[in-house]
Amino acid sequence: MIETARLAGFFAAHGVWCVSEGETLVPLLGYQHAAGEYGMDRLMYDDYAEGARAGQDALADGDPSWVGAVLVADGYIDLEHGKTDALLIEAVEYGAYRQGLRVAIPYRPAEHGFAVHKPKFLDWDGDLAPLGEAFFVGASSHTEANAVWEAHLDESI
Repeated sequence: MIETARLAGFFAAHGVWCVSEGETLVPLLGYQHAAGEYGMDRLMYDDYAEGARAGQDALADGDPSWVGAVLVADGYIDLEHGKTDALLIEAVEYGAYRQGLRVAIPYRPAEHGFAVHKPKFLDWDGDLAPLGEAFFVGASSHTEANAVWEAHLDESI
């Protein structure tokens, strides 16, 4: 699951980079092949929700060439102070025992002064430290996107 957490971090950073300029993120599906190379598809549909559903279906079905995949979609998360814009990340590691990871990255939209808040790891029962570390290693490996993330980091939420 460590490699898939890195994959999730990489594509989460890409999502942060996209929304930093004020655009709604077109749902994106990132994946890793057995040889280690990454690929990405943007799920452009007339209806945003339809694109996100197509991504969830792709995660559920998988592809024989993928060892892991991640869906990044724009949405909301409920936090203490209320409903907050967030990138919603679903990652799946394929293999004999399929595992999943869900992460939300709350952010303040560009029209209100863009900021990225601390990721929220959802529904994980195991030791989060190695996955969190791998997630941030993946995010930092996307150098252009990570620079935007770091420049707009607000850890207050």
